[in-house]
Amino acid sequence: MEELKKLLESYFILKDRDKELYYSVKDSLKNYKSFITEKLGYDIMMRNDFIKLEKLPGTAEKWMGIEDFRDKNEYVFLMFLLMFLEDKDKEEQFLLSHIVDFMSSNSLNGAINWTEYKIRRQLVNVIKFAIKLNLFVVNEEEDKDFAQNEESEALYENTGISKYFVRNFSIDIMKCKDYKDFEEYNKNLIDSERGFMRRNRVYRRLLLSPVVYNEGAEDEDYDYIKKFRGRIEDDFKKYLNWSLHVHRNGAIVVPNENENVKNSFPSSLGISDVVLHLNKNIFQWIEDGKLKRKINDVIIIGEDEFMNILKSVKSSKGHGWVKEYRECSIEKLYADVVDYMENYSMVDKRDNKIYIYPLVAKVVGDYPRDYDNNLKEQKAEGKGGKNNGTK
Repeated sequence: MEELKKLLESYFILKDRDKELYYSVKDSLKNYKSFITEKLGYDIMMRNDFIKLEKLPGTAEKWMGIEDFRDKNEYVFLMFLLMFLEDKDKEEQFLLSHIVDFMSSNSLNGAINWTEYKIRRQLVNVIKFAIKLNLFVVNEEEDKDFAQNEESEALYENTGISKYFVRNFSIDIMKCKDYKDFEEYNKNLIDSERGFMRRNRVYRRLLLSPVVYNEGAEDEDYDYIKKFRGRIEDDFKKYLNWSLHVHRNGAIVVPNENENVKNSFPSSLGISDVVLHLNKNIFQWIEDGKLKRKINDVIIIGEDEFMNILKSVKSSKGHGWVKEYRECSIEKLYADVVDYMENYSMVDKRDNKIYIYPLVAKVVGDYPRDYDNNLKEQKAEGKGGKNNGTK
């Protein structure tokens, strides 16, 4: 069970970095291989130096991407880097300047301005990501990195793993103009042995997405969840020890309360506490009739109204937030909260409106009762409140 979770969380399981985990995953694969191949429709790659689970989403969502990256240039640089490494043998050495020259010569009109700090910083970020994944290793590096000085140099050694970073496609991807073309191909793909079937798509969505919403009577994925709820719940319980919650408006797979799942909500991040408090406030306003739900349980309000709700929450609960959000402007708080909630399918901002989705009412939080009591006592005694609010 733990080995499967490690596979799901990792790009690669590297033998050099964690030999015990590598052999543990290899030896236990037979216990959950059917779940990977039949239910999720994933391929698993077993090599002498690494193990890789090729994870595909059921549908593309806004939050998906490389969490280390902040700009589309970094994705472009990553593709250039993979192209550069394609012609390198395992253990072959190369210099940072070789990467820079390759990218310059292959870019459109050689239009990469390496004199700009931001551009150099983006390349450094991509290189750090590649090293973290062990696509290559550092043999020698100067004290100052490339972002600080464009004349800096470094010596790297190829590991050969980069050839397996991008999965193989059975179609000509040059014909795909955007992600929707990939999705459409997958929907229409029928293979007698390993088709991308509705079952695979549903299991992938439940595994990877914060929630699978009910899109109405024609929603075949949600119809599948309702029809095979028991079987799906048994699978997630057996292989991951997670529970399946199915409601009229959405379905969600929930890990154990004390389990620390990567990139899950709630988390230890300060923004997570803010959103928990906000969710409780919104839920209370729904109960009090201050916010009206549409027939699909979605609430639509203006951005100004959403910001006013956030102001109210900050006024009443902000005393226990981390310093960043306790002291920041309401504009900064609003931007961070909306971005965070969009990534977890709680809200959607469009046309100057905020669409609030049902997951908001599913996960709420507040301070422990004794925290508020202690705060009142401290204020009565003229003392400041604590700054370590808990859920």
